[in-house]
Amino acid sequence: MADWINTSQGRRLAYETLGGSGPGVLFLGGFKSDMEGTKAIHLRDWAARQGRAFTRFDYSGHGISEGAFEDGCIGDWAEDAASVLEQAPEPQVLVGSSMGGWISLLLARRMPHKVAGLVTIAAAPDFTEDSMWEGFTADQRVCLERDGQVALPSDYGDPYIITRRLIEDGRKHLVLREPLALPFPVRSLQGTADADVDMAVALRLLDHATGPDIRLTLVKGADHRFSDPDCLALIEAAVEEVLGKVG
Repeated sequence: MADWINTSQGRRLAYETLGGSGPGVLFLGGFKSDMEGTKAIHLRDWAARQGRAFTRFDYSGHGISEGAFEDGCIGDWAEDAASVLEQAPEPQVLVGSSMGGWISLLLARRMPHKVAGLVTIAAAPDFTEDSMWEGFTADQRVCLERDGQVALPSDYGDPYIITRRLIEDGRKHLVLREPLALPFPVRSLQGTADADVDMAVALRLLDHATGPDIRLTLVKGADHRFSDPDCLALIEAAVEEVLGKVG
């Protein structure tokens, strides 16, 4: 059963924490995903077997957390994640999937004292600018400016409603345009058949970030879900490797 936290911005979030040894692991899901997703549940079960502290949560407007998805933006969801991280008694290993990879980088920049290590899975830093805005047609840009939103088709269900606020707020939280220090172990996983986040994004992040221990693993043929048994095993191995580095 989920617990609830009220953020300083007045949003009510659902989360679940398993007790166990530290450092704990904090899972950050993707755009319009939730804490019942395959990777979140798999890591929860892994943590339970290992006796490792583990937390998963829903951003506002996602899953069972309060709020409407269309009202949110990267800054809001990063604040949500920060509120959950602030509750942790010690630094956490962040595991960020897709948008959660971007948000984990924002947390690392804002709260480095609370981050023990980082694992990213198909990380999508700056996607509102580099993927959405840059990929919009002229008509879509006009629609966004005129109507305040535009609908994009999705392979995962209903179309995504992309708001002007999401795009404009995203520009305030870009991480690939200025120095990005990651002074802890980082393991990034990326599929070569990912149709949502191109492999070039992972290579750009690897080249851009600075830190003493950053590694990227490319998985030939893996898609954006990165959730088949082999990929889930790779996520486990990456988390265990980072934990082995930080204690």
